[in-house]
Amino acid sequence: MPPEREIESVQRENYLFTSESVSEGHPDKVCDRISDEVVDLFYREASETGLDPWQVRVACETLTTTNRVVIAGEYRGPDSIDEKRITETARQAIKDIGYEQSGFHWREAEVEVLLHGQSADIAQGVDAAGNKDEGAGDQGIMFGYACRETPELMPAPIYYSHRILEALANARHSGDEPRLGPDSKSQITVQYSGGKPVHVREVVVSQQHLDESMTSDDVRAIVEPLCRDALPDGWVTSETIWHVNPTGKFYIGGPDGDCGLTGRKIIVDTYGGAAPHGGGAFSGKDPTKVDRSAAYASRYLAKNVVAAGLAEQCTIQLSYAIGVARPLSIYIDLHGTGEVSEEKLERVVGEVMDLTPRGIREHLSLNRPIYARTAAYGHFGRPAEEDGGFSWERTDLADTLKSVAT
Repeated sequence: MPPEREIESVQRENYLFTSESVSEGHPDKVCDRISDEVVDLFYREASETGLDPWQVRVACETLTTTNRVVIAGEYRGPDSIDEKRITETARQAIKDIGYEQSGFHWREAEVEVLLHGQSADIAQGVDAAGNKDEGAGDQGIMFGYACRETPELMPAPIYYSHRILEALANARHSGDEPRLGPDSKSQITVQYSGGKPVHVREVVVSQQHLDESMTSDDVRAIVEPLCRDALPDGWVTSETIWHVNPTGKFYIGGPDGDCGLTGRKIIVDTYGGAAPHGGGAFSGKDPTKVDRSAAYASRYLAKNVVAAGLAEQCTIQLSYAIGVARPLSIYIDLHGTGEVSEEKLERVVGEVMDLTPRGIREHLSLNRPIYARTAAYGHFGRPAEEDGGFSWERTDLADTLKSVAT
């Protein structure tokens, strides 16, 4: 047999890439919202009752179907939170999203609460005691990513898929488009030329409508102008292909049309498939769970690497073991765009930020009721907020990284 030839790895410059998003009213996102509202409830109540927020633990899963909500999981926190408070929290979340339909109504849905106290076996691995630091809440791998495709240093396909659905939701909530329902999905296929996004080849939008007589053309007349406004100038061309409600009708939506579960939209939540994902969901978890907090930390570090001008693209992987404080490994890939060596950066990031679960929570101020707002339209690429929300989107570490790494 002839000898095998070594194939040189060359980054493609001309290609199509697609990402999707789902709205706050998608069944899975309804569940994410309820689960994160429960996390926020525990942090808010801890603050009001004087309980140390470092002691809060929540792992909340939600299932929704036709006029039924089931909330299960474990917690540790204020005794003042009972089944009634959690039920009220779930109903308010559903109301805020906009569900007042016969098949799923914030007032009429049956809510079952099956939360129980945290496992003592898990607690002993996570809690600090004596000379033992607070450990990770589970084993796992987490990825962060940043690139220069958008001002927010996010991949363009997922970023603009989110913006389309936000525009539709804003039109619905404002009352400008009262015929739109809460459930919707978007998907865009972006043409890359010279390694950069240049225009949209395909747009897919499935939008629930509350008037059963509406056709796909009726929905498109509402949706297309909002999509065009959400996309960069020049990205929609005469060759852009539109698929709006391609089944022809989308009247039955939300949990009445499809069962929802917490944590099923992890690629929507992150980078739309443009970067790896460790597999762990975020919503419903307090930040001792490194599935959430270390994913936020790795995004924070990757974004600051790119913001510092050290690379055009950056992927960071962190790994943890349950009960162990320090990450087991730090891996960085600059995708051939780096101004410094990846090996050096791997050493540096662990020096400029404490990557233990406690260190991450302190650095990013994660012991706060800031999570419900993350449940739709992505956990990344959103503006950092004054109360600590989306703190992992700050670029305040960029100067430090640049000075230490170069």
